[in-house]
Order: sequence, then C-alpha cells, then structure tokens
Amino acid sequence: MNRSAQREAVFKIIFSSQFLIDEELEDMYARLVETYECVDSEYVRKAFFGVAETKDELDALIEKCAKGWKLSRISKISLCAMRLSIYEMKYIDDVPFAASINEAVELVKKYDEEKTVKFANGVLNTAAVELGLK
Repeated sequence: MNRSAQREAVFKIIFSSQFLIDEELEDMYARLVETYECVDSEYVRKAFFGVAETKDELDALIEKCAKGWKLSRISKISLCAMRLSIYEMKYIDDVPFAASINEAVELVKKYDEEKTVKFANGVLNTAAVELGLK
C-alpha cells in the first residue's frame, strides 16, 4: 500500500472515529483498520493516534487559519482532511508540506462538496505559513 493509499485509509479511519466516541481508541483503531482493510503500518498508526492526541491543537490552528469560521461550520470531511495534513506538516518529517496539502485537497475533492476545495486549500496554505514552512 503506497503512502497515498495509506493516507486515504487514515483519513477514513479518522473520519469514522468521530462517530465512535464511546469506544477505547486502541479498540476503535483495530476495528476500523479491519473495516477499511488497510495495512496497519507505522505511518497509519502514527498518523491516526497522532491526530487523536493533538486534535485540540490541530483544531485551534485550523480555526485560526480559517479566518472568521468556527469549526462547527466546517464539514467533518474537510476538517478530517485538514487535521491529517496539519499533523503531517508538524510531526511527520518525511512528508513534504506541499505534498501533504495536495493530498488533503485531493481527499476533499473526492469526498466533499466542490465548493469546499478552495477553502481547505486556503486554510492549509495559511497553516503552512503559520508553521514556518512557507
């Protein structure tokens, strides 16, 4: 499974996990990896648990970069893609920030409404500036 496919699997797991709030994180992860038939790789595990552990931090940066938007107004799909991308930009060294942004935008194109693509791209590019990557 290449990195793009792993990223899409993590995205699906992160999205689904929002609806399983009563389940232990490790149990949820194991069940969702099986459900989506994805490889339990180091990247998948690190990204899923990393996003879960830093969610508040990621959300604060998204809200800051989404000038005037509350998180509640952002679709859950776009929010998950942006969380994953920002996590990669901050914590996964072998993922270039531009690739992370591009992949997140592709996920938004595939799974969300067309009108959200420019918004997600803008937020992620602003986040890259905030993180000192641009």
